[in-house]
Amino acid sequence: MPRHARCKDWIRRAAPTSRLERIEAYFGGHGYDMHRHDTYAIGRTLAGVQSFHYRRGMQHSLPGGTIVLHPDEAHDGQAGTDAGFHYRMIYVELALIQQILGGRALPFIRDGISADLRLFAASGALLQATGQAIDPLQEDDALYELAHALCAAAG
Repeated sequence: MPRHARCKDWIRRAAPTSRLERIEAYFGGHGYDMHRHDTYAIGRTLAGVQSFHYRRGMQHSLPGGTIVLHPDEAHDGQAGTDAGFHYRMIYVELALIQQILGGRALPFIRDGISADLRLFAASGALLQATGQAIDPLQEDDALYELAHALCAAAG
């Protein structure tokens, strides 16, 4: 029996802050249909392979990388193997990133996945388990670091 047949899909939402929404989820097969966000969706695959259609291609997120879905880009999600996938995601308003960057153009990660270590480190403080609250001052610092890491990773 495939591993995903033994596990039930689940989604946990963190208590929202004034600026962020955070989720953690596990899907054993199909995760979600094609959709778009009006925010940045930035995340990390914790286990398994998270596969998704994005910008006319199929992407495969593995643990150790950072997912960066640009606002208004259609994407879906499903397990890339029978083991399913476990991930965390934050949703960040565009205006917040633009404010931090002084109105510069929004950074764009073309394929939706980055191996940039600065981006991985910067997103880590915001991609904590949903049961962990993020201190408002820590959130301020982390968002500043994230915005600048997005710029660096986007080139």
